[in-house]
Amino acid sequence: MAIIIITGASHTGKTVLAQRMLEKYKYPYLSIDHLKMGLIRSGNSALTPEDDDELTVYLWPIVREMIKTAVENVQNLIVEGCYIPFNWRQDFDEEYLPYIRYICLAMTDSYIDTHFETIKGYASEVECRGDDSACTIDRVRAENRAYREGCARAGEQPVLIDSDYEQTIRSLLD
Repeated sequence: MAIIIITGASHTGKTVLAQRMLEKYKYPYLSIDHLKMGLIRSGNSALTPEDDDELTVYLWPIVREMIKTAVENVQNLIVEGCYIPFNWRQDFDEEYLPYIRYICLAMTDSYIDTHFETIKGYASEVECRGDDSACTIDRVRAENRAYREGCARAGEQPVLIDSDYEQTIRSLLD
């Protein structure tokens, strides 16, 4: 039994990795973005898709308890999204942690500088992003840097995408 948490900055391939894991392992897959939009569109939240920090505070307690339920029921689950706090471990008793695999995808500045057009080109590989004009090289650099630094502060090790994206993703599937 395994719970796989996949997080990271926008455009790092979280959804692609989750989709590939679903196809390989046949584990159910929860997109936190789907949960977010369901709550927003149904009127159960006054938050908007742009309220990232507030969404983490709002969504994480729900997702955390879903993860605990999956562990208690000996069920596999892939959870994917950016609304996972860096200090997520503090919300789980020791009995849960052996079943949870945490993956935080983060690109290095050099990778972003070299591959920015490719990164943007794959933005809608699994999901339709619509208007992606807010995705600038400076924003992608800043978001990835924030994830690398957040992981470091929490004692987590991000999966760095530095040279070969496909090889990095393949290594996570093994």
